[in-house]
Amino acid sequence: MKSNINKKTILYGLLSLLLLATACKKALDINQDPNNPSLDQGNPRLVFPAAVMAVAGMEGGDIAILGGIWGEYVTQSALANQYKYIDAYDVKSTDLNSHYDGLFTGGLKNLQFVIDKARDAQDWNFYLMGEVMKAYTAGLLVDLYDKIPYSEALEGASNLNPHFDDGEVIYADLIAGIDSALTKDFTASSNSVPGTSDLIFNGDMDKWKRFANTMELKLYLRMVNVNETEAQAGIQKLYSNGAEFLQTDAGIFGFTDVPGQDNPLYEQNIRQLNTPNNLRASTTFVSWLQANNDPRIVSYFGTDAPSSINQGDYLGTDPAYQSAAVFVQSPSDPVIFISAAESYFMQAEARERYFSGDQAESLYNQGVLAAFESVGQDGSSFINGVYNIQQAELWKKRSKQSPRRNGHRFLMEFTLSKAFLKNKEQAIQSQVLFTQLTLPMYQVSLLSQQILYYHRELFRDDLHTRMLKYRGILTRRN
Repeated sequence: MKSNINKKTILYGLLSLLLLATACKKALDINQDPNNPSLDQGNPRLVFPAAVMAVAGMEGGDIAILGGIWGEYVTQSALANQYKYIDAYDVKSTDLNSHYDGLFTGGLKNLQFVIDKARDAQDWNFYLMGEVMKAYTAGLLVDLYDKIPYSEALEGASNLNPHFDDGEVIYADLIAGIDSALTKDFTASSNSVPGTSDLIFNGDMDKWKRFANTMELKLYLRMVNVNETEAQAGIQKLYSNGAEFLQTDAGIFGFTDVPGQDNPLYEQNIRQLNTPNNLRASTTFVSWLQANNDPRIVSYFGTDAPSSINQGDYLGTDPAYQSAAVFVQSPSDPVIFISAAESYFMQAEARERYFSGDQAESLYNQGVLAAFESVGQDGSSFINGVYNIQQAELWKKRSKQSPRRNGHRFLMEFTLSKAFLKNKEQAIQSQVLFTQLTLPMYQVSLLSQQILYYHRELFRDDLHTRMLKYRGILTRRN
């Protein structure tokens, strides 16, 4: 009997241990971090704002500084060392890794996830939003690097050596993606309302359709110096289909003066570096604003008579350099992807190029006004003065004498706005380029995202291009 009792006791004990182990396993199965959900828990509503912020963070931070200095809006302070390598065109490939990686992993990877999930759910609102932001992000990378991984990109460990596609091939596919998205049924019951998940337009799909058309127009205008026939056909098709374009800024507003919640350029250049003084006024930009009595100089540099530093002369011994005006920044500055001013200027250029100038003057003037309005000023006197369309015509005639230069594109850069300057020209992201034709480009240039594109396509014989090419920064596309 005792033996049987012992056997039963042992058996019950083993069973208890087994049950306890099973219960503990279930109770302690907490390896899924609720703050890092698995991929199958993701959906467009959650992932889309993360993707948009990733793009804004890269473009409005690292790339903003690169473009602001190479665009000669600002220059390295003579009292600091932070950006000397940029001002000296001494950028190494490792210096650009963070924004390259960020635009791919945080931007394109997440945007493709949104597109795929939205397509499966037939949620055409998020599908269009994903395609437009994908085009914007990939277009930015193409304008910076020309050839990038695209058709074989985002495959993870299954393809660690993806093919690098030509920029014009990528452009064509991006346009096709937007075209496809615009044909979907936006009245379908399967569509969800983006609401606050849409940090750009708060779910206003009419504005997203305008953003889509404007993005296509931008890509086509990029193509005019490589494949003008295709660019012309694409632009004329947009107009024949009754495309409407942006009349408001497409960007992210609502940044606040809280670490990690502020404008990315402010966060990176001022808060993290613990000084506001690294970026100083460039004589290139200041002299232009002063020559044209442009009141926006106060918005950019805090005074109508700022002292400045000759671009790249951070080793100069001029005592005035120590008091050179600091570029005005605010933690609440927006990040603008395409401004209303840029949209109007692109439309003006399209009408001038392919519609015998019909409506070009009106659209150009609206661009001027929008640029001034963005800093709370009235540009009416400038439309009738130094920035008038007749002056643009003069530049156009000069540009015909030098085929690599387009006069309207140059003159339109006159209309820089504060928000656009901080988040587009600095983020190398404007459609138009101004350069004084009577001076070499290394002396006077107001550049934007076009600075890289046009260095490759239009100004490949100028000093800046040679410097960039020899530094290994740009790829020359024929």
